Amino acid sequence: MKVAIVGASGAVGQEFLRVLDERRFPIDELVLFGSMRSAGRHYEFQGKDCEVRLLQHNDDFKDVDIAFTSAGAGTSKEFAETITRYGAVMIDNSSAFRMDDDVPLVVPECNAEDALDRPRGIIANPNCTTIMMVVCLQPLERLSHIKRIHVASYQSASGAGAAAMAELEQQYRELIEGKPVTVNKFPHQLAYNVIPQIDVFQDNGYTKEEMKMYNETRKIMHSDVCCSAMCVRVSSLRAHSESVWVETERPITVAEAQKAFAEASGVTLHDDPTQLVYPMPLETAGKDDIFVGRVRKDLANECGLTFWLSGDQIRKGAALNAVQIAEYLLKVNNVKG
Repeated sequence: MKVAIVGASGAVGQEFLRVLDERRFPIDELVLFGSMRSAGRHYEFQGKDCEVRLLQHNDDFKDVDIAFTSAGAGTSKEFAETITRYGAVMIDNSSAFRMDDDVPLVVPECNAEDALDRPRGIIANPNCTTIMMVVCLQPLERLSHIKRIHVASYQSASGAGAAAMAELEQQYRELIEGKPVTVNKFPHQLAYNVIPQIDVFQDNGYTKEEMKMYNETRKIMHSDVCCSAMCVRVSSLRAHSESVWVETERPITVAEAQKAFAEASGVTLHDDPTQLVYPMPLETAGKDDIFVGRVRKDLANECGLTFWLSGDQIRKGAALNAVQIAEYLLKVNNVKG
Protein backbone atom coordinates (compact mmCIF):
# COMPACT_ATOMS: atom_id res chain seq x y z
CA MET A 1 0.00 0.00 0.00
CA LYS A 2 1.54 3.27 -1.17
CA VAL A 3 -0.03 6.39 0.30
CA ALA A 4 0.51 10.05 -0.57
CA ILE A 5 -0.29 13.20 1.37
CA VAL A 6 -0.58 16.41 -0.63
CA GLY A 7 -0.26 19.49 1.54
CA ALA A 8 1.78 17.62 4.14
CA SER A 9 3.05 20.72 5.94
CA GLY A 10 -0.36 22.24 6.66
CA ALA A 11 -2.47 21.73 9.79
CA VAL A 12 -4.56 18.98 8.18
CA GLY A 13 -1.53 17.41 6.50
CA GLN A 14 0.21 17.13 9.85
CA GLU A 15 -2.97 15.65 11.34
CA PHE A 16 -3.00 13.06 8.54
CA LEU A 17 0.42 11.90 9.73
CA ARG A 18 -0.78 11.58 13.33
CA VAL A 19 -4.06 9.84 12.48
CA LEU A 20 -2.49 7.36 10.06
CA ASP A 21 0.10 6.48 12.68
CA GLU A 22 -2.34 6.21 15.58
CA ARG A 23 -4.74 4.00 13.62
CA ARG A 24 -1.90 1.85 12.24
CA PHE A 25 -3.13 2.35 8.71
CA PRO A 26 -1.38 -0.27 6.54
CA ILE A 27 1.30 1.68 4.69
CA ASP A 28 4.28 0.17 2.92
CA GLU A 29 5.45 3.49 1.52
CA LEU A 30 4.45 7.06 2.36
CA VAL A 31 5.21 9.96 0.04
CA LEU A 32 4.66 13.60 0.94
CA PHE A 33 4.03 16.51 -1.41
CA GLY A 34 3.87 20.24 -0.97
CA SER A 35 4.37 23.64 -2.51
CA MET A 36 7.67 25.28 -3.36
CA ARG A 37 7.63 26.75 0.15
CA SER A 38 7.39 23.40 1.94
CA ALA A 39 9.31 21.15 -0.47
CA GLY A 40 12.46 19.82 1.16
CA ARG A 41 11.06 19.74 4.68
CA HIS A 42 11.47 16.48 6.58
CA TYR A 43 8.93 14.70 8.79
CA GLU A 44 9.25 11.46 10.69
CA PHE A 45 6.62 8.76 10.20
CA GLN A 46 6.81 5.43 12.01
CA GLY A 47 10.54 5.82 12.54
CA LYS A 48 11.30 6.75 8.94
CA ASP A 49 12.36 10.11 7.55
CA CYS A 50 10.08 11.48 4.84
CA GLU A 51 11.07 14.44 2.69
CA VAL A 52 8.37 16.64 1.17
CA ARG A 53 8.54 16.57 -2.62
CA LEU A 54 7.48 19.44 -4.82
CA LEU A 55 4.03 18.75 -6.29
CA GLN A 56 4.42 18.69 -10.06
CA HIS A 57 2.68 17.47 -13.19
CA ASN A 58 4.71 14.29 -13.64
CA ASP A 59 4.50 10.56 -12.91
CA ASP A 60 5.09 10.75 -9.14
CA PHE A 61 1.65 9.24 -8.45
CA LYS A 62 2.08 6.26 -10.78
CA ASP A 63 2.23 3.63 -8.01
CA VAL A 64 0.16 5.48 -5.39
CA ASP A 65 -2.95 3.66 -4.14
CA ILE A 66 -4.51 6.42 -2.01
CA ALA A 67 -3.75 10.15 -2.07
CA PHE A 68 -5.01 12.37 0.74
CA THR A 69 -5.11 15.94 -0.54
CA SER A 70 -5.43 19.07 1.59
CA ALA A 71 -3.75 21.91 -0.26
CA GLY A 72 -6.73 24.08 -1.23
CA ALA A 73 -9.38 23.92 -3.93
CA GLY A 74 -7.21 25.51 -6.61
CA THR A 75 -4.44 22.95 -6.17
CA SER A 76 -6.93 20.07 -6.08
CA LYS A 77 -8.54 21.17 -9.33
CA GLU A 78 -5.20 21.71 -11.05
CA PHE A 79 -3.64 18.40 -10.02
CA ALA A 80 -6.64 16.02 -9.88
CA GLU A 81 -5.90 14.48 -13.27
CA THR A 82 -2.20 14.10 -12.43
CA ILE A 83 -3.00 12.42 -9.12
CA THR A 84 -5.65 10.01 -10.43
CA ARG A 85 -4.17 9.27 -13.89
CA TYR A 86 -2.75 5.88 -12.90
CA GLY A 87 -5.58 4.73 -10.64
CA ALA A 88 -4.88 6.39 -7.31
CA VAL A 89 -7.96 7.16 -5.24
CA MET A 90 -7.91 10.86 -4.43
CA ILE A 91 -9.62 11.68 -1.11
CA ASP A 92 -9.85 15.44 -1.26
CA ASN A 93 -10.31 17.71 1.75
CA SER A 94 -10.99 20.90 -0.25
CA SER A 95 -14.26 22.32 -1.55
CA ALA A 96 -13.23 21.73 -5.17
CA PHE A 97 -15.45 18.75 -6.02
CA ARG A 98 -17.97 18.43 -3.19
CA MET A 99 -21.05 19.33 -5.19
CA ASP A 100 -20.02 17.65 -8.45
CA ASP A 101 -22.56 14.97 -9.40
CA ASP A 102 -19.84 12.49 -10.37
CA VAL A 103 -17.87 12.87 -7.10
CA PRO A 104 -19.20 11.20 -3.93
CA LEU A 105 -19.30 13.32 -0.78
CA VAL A 106 -18.76 10.91 2.09
CA VAL A 107 -19.08 10.69 5.86
CA PRO A 108 -18.61 6.98 6.66
CA GLU A 109 -21.14 6.93 9.52
CA CYS A 110 -23.79 8.18 7.07
CA ASN A 111 -23.08 7.09 3.49
CA ALA A 112 -19.91 4.98 3.27
CA GLU A 113 -21.23 3.04 0.27
CA ASP A 114 -21.25 6.22 -1.84
CA ALA A 115 -17.44 6.00 -1.91
CA LEU A 116 -17.66 2.93 -4.14
CA ASP A 117 -19.09 4.90 -7.08
CA ARG A 118 -16.35 7.36 -8.06
CA PRO A 119 -16.15 7.74 -11.85
CA ARG A 120 -13.30 10.24 -11.67
CA GLY A 121 -11.35 8.44 -8.95
CA ILE A 122 -12.11 11.27 -6.54
CA ILE A 123 -13.94 11.18 -3.19
CA ALA A 124 -14.71 14.50 -1.52
CA ASN A 125 -14.37 15.11 2.19
CA PRO A 126 -17.18 17.44 3.35
CA ASN A 127 -16.87 20.74 5.13
CA CYS A 128 -15.90 20.32 8.79
CA THR A 129 -19.08 21.78 10.26
CA THR A 130 -21.21 19.61 7.99
CA ILE A 131 -19.31 16.44 8.93
CA MET A 132 -19.76 17.07 12.64
CA MET A 133 -23.46 17.80 12.29
CA VAL A 134 -24.45 14.90 10.02
CA VAL A 135 -22.67 12.37 12.23
CA CYS A 136 -25.15 13.42 14.93
CA LEU A 137 -28.14 13.80 12.63
CA GLN A 138 -27.92 10.30 11.19
CA PRO A 139 -29.03 8.52 14.41
CA LEU A 140 -32.05 10.84 14.61
CA GLU A 141 -32.88 10.32 10.93
CA ARG A 142 -33.17 6.61 11.66
CA LEU A 143 -35.86 7.40 14.24
CA SER A 144 -37.83 9.86 12.11
CA HIS A 145 -37.11 11.77 8.91
CA ILE A 146 -35.61 15.20 9.58
CA LYS A 147 -37.52 17.91 7.71
CA ARG A 148 -35.73 21.08 8.82
CA ILE A 149 -32.49 22.06 10.53
CA HIS A 150 -31.49 25.33 12.11
CA VAL A 151 -27.89 25.49 13.25
CA ALA A 152 -25.54 28.06 14.72
CA SER A 153 -21.86 27.15 14.62
CA TYR A 154 -19.13 28.37 16.96
CA GLN A 155 -15.98 27.73 14.96
CA SER A 156 -12.47 27.92 16.37
CA ALA A 157 -9.41 29.47 14.79
CA SER A 158 -8.27 26.01 13.67
CA GLY A 159 -10.86 26.11 10.90
CA ALA A 160 -8.80 28.76 9.14
CA GLY A 161 -5.56 26.77 9.34
CA ALA A 162 -2.35 26.66 11.32
CA ALA A 163 -1.42 30.27 10.52
CA ALA A 164 -4.78 31.44 11.84
CA MET A 165 -4.26 29.55 15.09
CA ALA A 166 -0.87 31.22 15.44
CA GLU A 167 -2.41 34.62 14.74
CA LEU A 168 -5.00 34.21 17.49
CA GLU A 169 -2.26 33.38 19.99
CA GLN A 170 -0.25 36.34 18.70
CA GLN A 171 -3.24 38.68 19.11
CA TYR A 172 -3.63 37.74 22.78
CA ARG A 173 0.08 38.36 23.38
CA GLU A 174 -0.10 41.72 21.61
CA LEU A 175 -3.13 42.81 23.62
CA ILE A 176 -1.49 41.85 26.91
CA GLU A 177 1.68 43.71 25.93
CA GLY A 178 -0.23 46.78 24.72
CA LYS A 179 0.94 46.41 21.13
CA PRO A 180 -1.07 46.95 17.91
CA VAL A 181 -3.05 43.83 17.06
CA THR A 182 -2.12 41.86 13.94
CA VAL A 183 -5.14 41.05 11.73
CA ASN A 184 -4.38 39.08 8.57
CA LYS A 185 -6.26 35.78 8.68
CA PHE A 186 -9.67 37.06 9.85
CA PRO A 187 -11.92 39.98 8.80
CA HIS A 188 -11.51 41.52 12.27
CA GLN A 189 -9.62 40.96 15.51
CA LEU A 190 -10.65 37.55 16.85
CA ALA A 191 -9.11 37.70 20.32
CA TYR A 192 -11.79 38.63 22.90
CA ASN A 193 -14.30 38.71 20.05
CA VAL A 194 -16.70 36.68 17.89
CA ILE A 195 -17.06 37.27 14.16
CA PRO A 196 -20.40 36.37 12.49
CA GLN A 197 -18.74 35.63 9.17
CA ILE A 198 -16.92 32.56 7.86
CA ASP A 199 -15.98 32.69 4.18
CA VAL A 200 -17.42 35.19 1.73
CA PHE A 201 -21.01 36.43 1.53
CA GLN A 202 -23.31 35.18 -1.22
CA ASP A 203 -26.10 37.10 -2.99
CA ASN A 204 -28.72 35.68 -0.60
CA GLY A 205 -26.97 37.13 2.47
CA TYR A 206 -25.60 33.78 3.63
CA THR A 207 -21.89 33.04 3.61
CA LYS A 208 -20.32 30.34 1.50
CA GLU A 209 -19.72 28.32 4.68
CA GLU A 210 -23.42 28.50 5.57
CA MET A 211 -24.47 27.41 2.08
CA LYS A 212 -22.05 24.47 2.30
CA MET A 213 -24.01 23.22 5.29
CA TYR A 214 -27.27 23.52 3.33
CA ASN A 215 -26.07 21.81 0.16
CA GLU A 216 -23.68 19.22 1.56
CA THR A 217 -26.12 17.93 4.18
CA ARG A 218 -28.69 17.15 1.49
CA LYS A 219 -26.13 15.34 -0.68
CA ILE A 220 -24.63 13.26 2.14
CA MET A 221 -27.95 12.25 3.68
CA HIS A 222 -29.72 11.80 0.32
CA SER A 223 -32.43 13.98 1.78
CA ASP A 224 -34.72 16.88 0.95
CA VAL A 225 -33.96 18.41 4.36
CA CYS A 226 -33.57 22.19 4.50
CA CYS A 227 -30.76 23.59 6.63
CA SER A 228 -30.49 27.22 7.68
CA ALA A 229 -27.12 28.04 9.23
CA MET A 230 -25.40 30.92 11.00
CA CYS A 231 -21.63 30.32 11.11
CA VAL A 232 -19.60 32.28 13.65
CA ARG A 233 -15.87 32.39 14.34
CA VAL A 234 -15.06 32.33 18.06
CA SER A 235 -11.81 32.84 19.93
CA SER A 236 -11.22 29.23 20.93
CA LEU A 237 -8.09 27.71 19.45
CA ARG A 238 -9.22 24.26 18.35
CA ALA A 239 -12.49 22.26 18.08
CA HIS A 240 -15.79 23.59 16.76
CA SER A 241 -19.19 23.58 18.45
CA GLU A 242 -22.73 23.84 17.11
CA SER A 243 -26.23 24.51 18.44
CA VAL A 244 -28.64 22.41 16.39
CA TRP A 245 -32.43 22.52 16.16
CA VAL A 246 -34.16 19.80 14.13
CA GLU A 247 -37.78 19.27 13.14
CA THR A 248 -38.74 15.64 12.50
CA GLU A 249 -41.83 14.10 10.95
CA ARG A 250 -42.89 12.71 14.31
CA PRO A 251 -41.94 13.94 17.77
CA ILE A 252 -38.79 12.31 19.18
CA THR A 253 -38.50 12.16 22.94
CA VAL A 254 -35.37 13.29 24.73
CA ALA A 255 -34.85 9.74 26.00
CA GLU A 256 -35.10 8.34 22.46
CA ALA A 257 -32.61 10.88 21.16
CA GLN A 258 -30.15 10.31 23.98
CA LYS A 259 -30.29 6.55 23.44
CA ALA A 260 -29.72 7.01 19.71
CA PHE A 261 -26.74 9.28 20.31
CA ALA A 262 -25.26 6.93 22.91
CA GLU A 263 -25.43 3.98 20.53
CA ALA A 264 -24.26 5.81 17.39
CA SER A 265 -20.85 5.22 15.86
CA GLY A 266 -18.62 8.27 16.13
CA VAL A 267 -20.76 9.98 18.78
CA THR A 268 -20.25 10.27 22.53
CA LEU A 269 -23.18 11.39 24.70
CA HIS A 270 -21.95 13.84 27.31
CA ASP A 271 -25.17 15.10 28.81
CA ASP A 272 -25.85 15.68 32.50
CA PRO A 273 -26.75 19.33 33.14
CA THR A 274 -27.36 18.64 36.85
CA GLN A 275 -23.61 18.00 37.15
CA LEU A 276 -22.68 20.72 34.62
CA VAL A 277 -21.70 18.05 32.12
CA TYR A 278 -21.85 19.09 28.47
CA PRO A 279 -19.33 19.15 25.61
CA MET A 280 -16.81 21.99 25.37
CA PRO A 281 -13.94 22.63 22.93
CA LEU A 282 -11.31 22.42 25.67
CA GLU A 283 -12.35 18.81 26.27
CA THR A 284 -13.15 17.67 22.74
CA ALA A 285 -9.95 18.94 21.08
CA GLY A 286 -7.81 15.98 20.08
CA LYS A 287 -10.70 13.49 20.35
CA ASP A 288 -12.08 11.37 17.52
CA ASP A 289 -15.79 11.39 18.39
CA ILE A 290 -18.31 14.19 18.16
CA PHE A 291 -19.63 14.89 21.66
CA VAL A 292 -23.32 15.69 22.20
CA GLY A 293 -25.14 17.25 25.16
CA ARG A 294 -27.90 19.66 26.19
CA VAL A 295 -30.47 17.41 24.48
CA ARG A 296 -33.90 19.04 24.91
CA LYS A 297 -37.32 19.35 23.36
CA ASP A 298 -37.73 22.47 21.25
CA LEU A 299 -40.22 24.67 23.11
CA ALA A 300 -41.23 26.36 19.87
CA ASN A 301 -41.97 23.23 17.85
CA GLU A 302 -43.93 20.11 18.84
CA CYS A 303 -41.81 17.99 16.51
CA GLY A 304 -38.61 19.81 17.39
CA LEU A 305 -35.50 18.72 19.23
CA THR A 306 -32.40 20.73 20.07
CA PHE A 307 -28.90 19.73 21.12
CA TRP A 308 -25.32 20.97 21.41
CA LEU A 309 -22.28 19.31 19.87
CA SER A 310 -18.55 19.84 19.96
CA GLY A 311 -15.73 18.12 18.10
CA ASP A 312 -12.24 18.48 16.76
CA GLN A 313 -12.37 20.23 13.40
CA ILE A 314 -8.94 19.03 12.30
CA ARG A 315 -9.57 15.39 13.25
CA LYS A 316 -13.13 14.25 12.50
CA GLY A 317 -13.79 17.49 10.64
CA ALA A 318 -10.95 16.76 8.23
CA ALA A 319 -8.13 14.22 8.51
CA LEU A 320 -9.87 11.47 10.48
CA ASN A 321 -12.93 11.44 8.23
CA ALA A 322 -10.71 11.05 5.16
CA VAL A 323 -8.74 8.21 6.75
CA GLN A 324 -11.98 6.48 7.73
CA ILE A 325 -13.08 6.65 4.09
CA ALA A 326 -9.82 4.94 3.10
CA GLU A 327 -10.27 2.34 5.83
CA TYR A 328 -13.73 1.55 4.45
CA LEU A 329 -12.32 1.11 0.94
CA LEU A 330 -9.71 -1.31 2.29
CA LYS A 331 -12.35 -3.18 4.27
CA VAL A 332 -14.44 -3.83 1.17
CA ASN A 333 -11.36 -4.33 -1.03
CA ASN A 334 -12.24 -1.41 -3.29
CA VAL A 335 -9.11 0.72 -3.34
CA LYS A 336 -8.54 0.16 -7.06
CA GLY A 337 -12.25 0.42 -7.89
